[in-house]
This record gives sequence, structure tokens and C-alpha cells, in this order.
Amino acid sequence: MATSATTLTSLSFFSSSLFLSSPSSKLSTSLSFSFKPSSNPSLSISSQLSNLPILSFTGEKIGETYLDLKSAPPETARAVVHRAIITDLQNKRRGTASTLTRGEVRGGGKKPYPQKKTGRARRGSARTPLRPGGGVIFGPKPRDWSVKINKKEKRLAISTALSSAAENTIVVEDFGDKFEKPKTKEFIEALKRWGLDPKQKSMFLMMEVPETVNKSSRNIGTLRMLTPRTLNLFDILNCDNLVLTPDIVDYLNGRYGEDYEGDTEDDNEEYEEVDEQSGEDENVDAAQ
Repeated sequence: MATSATTLTSLSFFSSSLFLSSPSSKLSTSLSFSFKPSSNPSLSISSQLSNLPILSFTGEKIGETYLDLKSAPPETARAVVHRAIITDLQNKRRGTASTLTRGEVRGGGKKPYPQKKTGRARRGSARTPLRPGGGVIFGPKPRDWSVKINKKEKRLAISTALSSAAENTIVVEDFGDKFEKPKTKEFIEALKRWGLDPKQKSMFLMMEVPETVNKSSRNIGTLRMLTPRTLNLFDILNCDNLVLTPDIVDYLNGRYGEDYEGDTEDDNEEYEEVDEQSGEDENVDAAQ
């Protein structure tokens, strides 16, 4: 198996450089790819991202780990991620916007005034779109905005985005039992010990979010607490820092790595949007 190192400036953790044709060198991430020859003409590309530091609750480095995730080829990576994020945003649209046509507006059955001898324009109904209170021409009607995407393509987009986030990723030991009671001030102090700026967008990915941790972090507007069930591409691209736990690293390597052997029963539930903390639905409804 031949191994080669390649620097990809197009695969950045930030969405701005992920979709730009000429991203800045400041946001670039170096990934090493291993090409595995097989009978299939298409090459299987795996990004092995090592040297992810493991920090203790006090902020000390206690070890290292790595992510071994699938990544799309460099020439198609942005297209795969773009298709997946557009699918997510469109599927969030409710499609309930509706207006009344002139045939649905109440009233207007009587001719407003005589046809002649008034000096005014001819008017046959008050429901005409040219008058206030009349119908709407070509207005929105309820529709289904949802589009479909293959499960493998969606999984590849998520793993590609996670791979591009390695430069801004740290692993913190399980700290669920460190908070005896909810305290936002203590959580902010923990962020600073881990080298994270509370003013920057950070996403925590954990197998389970304890109640004390959830209540300690929910008042921090730049923070997102996710589990494998609520993991989504938008939050991965929208954050500046990614914080993982050792258990979630093993999960990601098994779920999005080269050794994954196909669909499971959890696939139908994996991409359900169980996202109570986000206010994105209001922005989507406003766009209708």
C-alpha cells in the first residue's frame, strides 16, 4: 500500500473556505491520504488524522488519539458537502406559506359601480388583484420542499467535514461527573482551561449529555451540545472549535471510518433533526 501526503487548501473547517475557489492559506488544513488499490477502478480514500490531543478536565495533556474517517476525493469534496448542506436546509422548510387568489377571496360578487356614466375605469369585481384586499397573482401556495439524498453520500459529507476540522479539534476526557450542580461560570472556566474562547463558536460532541452539563452550558450562546443522534452538517461547518470525548472518537471511527460495513437499523434515526436549542427554523420560515 503506497502512502502519499497531500495538502488540500480546499478542505477547511470553515464553511467560507470550503466553498470558495481560492481559500486563504490561513484556514487550510493538511490531510494525509492513503490510497488502497483494489479491483475496483475507483480509489478508496481514507484520511488518517492523528495527533489529536486528549486533555484532562484541568486542561493538562494526558495523551493523544486519532481519527480515521472516510473523505471524498479532493476534486469532489466541496460538491458533496454542498449538496448535503443544501439538502438539510431545504428539508427544514415547512412549506406552509399560502396566499388567496381572486377566486378564494371572500366577497366581490356584486359589480362595485355601474359600467358607464361614472367617469371611472370599468370594474367588474372587488376581488381583482389590482385593488387592495383583492387576490394575489402567483402568490406562494403550500408545497413540499424536501429533497432526497443517498445515505452513503450524506455520511460521506459528514465524515469529510469532520476530517477537515482536525486542526481545530481537541479531545477532552469524560467530564460528565465533574459538575455536581449546574454552574455556567464553572463551565466557562473549563473552556478557558481547554484553550477555548467562550466568544467563539464551539461544538461539543458527546455520547450522552448529562443534565448538569446541559444546564451549565445552555446559557452560553456560542456553544452547541450534540450527540450522535443530533449530529448534523450545518453545526459542523458553523463552529470554530470541535470538542470530542474519547467515546465519541471511537464511535466516529467505527461509524464513518473505512471499516464500516453498511447500513444499520440506526440509519433511519441518525439524520432526524432533534434540535431544540437551535433557532434555525425561524430563519427558514422567514425565507418562505
